[in-house]
Amino acid sequence: MPAIKTGKKGGIKQFLKGRKSYKTTHTITRNKDDSVTFDLWIVCKYRKGKRKKYGVQYFAYVTYKIKTNLDYIYQDYRKRFGIESSYRLKNLCRIRTNNKNPVLRLLFVGISFLLVNIWVNLLWLRISLKRKGSRLIYRTLFVLKQMLAFLSQALQRKYQVVESIYIPSG
Repeated sequence: MPAIKTGKKGGIKQFLKGRKSYKTTHTITRNKDDSVTFDLWIVCKYRKGKRKKYGVQYFAYVTYKIKTNLDYIYQDYRKRFGIESSYRLKNLCRIRTNNKNPVLRLLFVGISFLLVNIWVNLLWLRISLKRKGSRLIYRTLFVLKQMLAFLSQALQRKYQVVESIYIPSG
């Protein structure tokens, strides 16, 4: 889990010094009887002109009972970006319901992941441009919300959504 950099008394920023990666313990105290001690891993990486930036870049991670090396923590957390991005996209096309049935709710989550994967495949196979090295993907030409609007329109035409029901009085 990444550590938060700021706080009232400097927070984790006080550990972001030096040019070598290291591991330490840190204690956060709210009041006299309320404190937490955890392992804090500071990973230093050199930018080497990437994105026209130079110098040391720090990554701070909070861990609990992990026996591994510092480089593995950095490499493993880099994979999280793709996972978190897919969850963010899933929330754009999530089916909202008040139903408490866990099977139905899981089905809706599966459908939303399926819609995101269909969109990614459409981008990759139909909208991206092949070039030397990697593909050029035009995300702005076909946004996920646009695909969802197309699907919504098609479903409304097919199943003709009822907007109001007339109830006779008396």
